[in-house]
Amino acid sequence: MAEFEVVRQAVISAEPSHIHGLIDNLHEWTKWSPWEDLDPQLQRTYTGPDAGIGAKYAWVGNRKAGAGSMEVVASADREIGIQLVFEKPWKATNQVLFELNPTESGATEVVWRMTGEQQGLMKVLSKILPTDKLVGKDFEKGLARLKAVAEANGR
Repeated sequence: MAEFEVVRQAVISAEPSHIHGLIDNLHEWTKWSPWEDLDPQLQRTYTGPDAGIGAKYAWVGNRKAGAGSMEVVASADREIGIQLVFEKPWKATNQVLFELNPTESGATEVVWRMTGEQQGLMKVLSKILPTDKLVGKDFEKGLARLKAVAEANGR
């Protein structure tokens, strides 16, 4: 087994409830997702409620964007859990957790964590290019975008 964990965090000058809405409502991801630039023709499908448990987003795109889906599987004031399923360019199911930790200064520390298990070709590739190196920069870019959106739209 090739289990992995990718974790990044950022401090955002906004209330946890405001940031929660930008993550929990999958329609809001177009404002800050690090993968929005991969395919300008990306096809998106939303099902279920707009936000919270059961909200689902599926995408089909070019070779870079691939295809897959995300579903909110847990939603509490300080945590949002998402099941992430990749269909293309490889198959994988990963668990994503966002933690929203208030700071003493009134800001929020956002922790973005993804765990999973590499299989097949990805298991072999992970020995050369660890998942953390492959995805970590995307998480950093996404957190920077989330920070910009959350701070521009108030506390």
